[in-house]
Amino acid sequence: MANESTTSTLQHLISPIVQEAMFVASETAIMPGLVKNFTVPANAGKVLQVPLYGTETAIDRNEAQDLTNTAISTNVANITLTEAGIMTTLTDMARNHSVSNVVADLGKLFGEAIAKRHDQALTSLFTDFTEVGAGAQGKEITVENLFQAYATLKSLAVPGPYYGVFHPKAIYNVKKGLTNSFVNPTNNLAVTNQAMSEGYIGRIAGVDIYETSNFASFSDGQVVNGIFSRDALGLAVAEGLKIETQRDASLRADEVVASTRYGVQVLHSTYGVKLLGDTIITD
Repeated sequence: MANESTTSTLQHLISPIVQEAMFVASETAIMPGLVKNFTVPANAGKVLQVPLYGTETAIDRNEAQDLTNTAISTNVANITLTEAGIMTTLTDMARNHSVSNVVADLGKLFGEAIAKRHDQALTSLFTDFTEVGAGAQGKEITVENLFQAYATLKSLAVPGPYYGVFHPKAIYNVKKGLTNSFVNPTNNLAVTNQAMSEGYIGRIAGVDIYETSNFASFSDGQVVNGIFSRDALGLAVAEGLKIETQRDASLRADEVVASTRYGVQVLHSTYGVKLLGDTIITD
């Protein structure tokens, strides 16, 4: 950038942008609230080591009989930090003469971008889970698949609650089945009423259902959805959201940069299952 200067005319607007961005990010992101969160302190290195404990079983003993010592061992999950960010150049003309609130617009834009990145990083980890349910290309997810996922996790003594995160098109067929193809439902279940009136399923088959379009990628009409326990995935955050500006006097503009430092990792692969869902809606 030519004729750079670290003194920005936007410094007094940083706080409003940050407030708007943080609000939008917290309201937009789904995944961070469903997984185990870790805060990375300053000067703690780029890799966070998380100890993973296995499960143990208590044993019966007679009165006054010594217990046998149990060796407790741990594995380690390494969460490596990475950086992500977004930058835009805001001209003086746009800032001073725009008919919209540019500060709020930037905060909303940056908040959504950071939230989407965190969500995409976490949903991409679903591929490490064991597959249950639909599977074949073009095959729809059903309520039966949700019960199968629940039974799979419960049989492994995976601690609840269980969360299901689905692409809206992948969960479409479940709603369709619950509501008798969206007309004249044959039952008066609360979950059916929610699906009909709000498009929201809530809890079904012991799984809290969430919908998001924040999947990194999908192909051939399929997306990898996940049902998991909170301890299945980890999110380490060194800096959730940082916004800085830099003045370019010759351009009569300011660079506005939003960035985050975070890392994601599978903690217990057996604590989640994946369901391949069709993303092509047909009649």
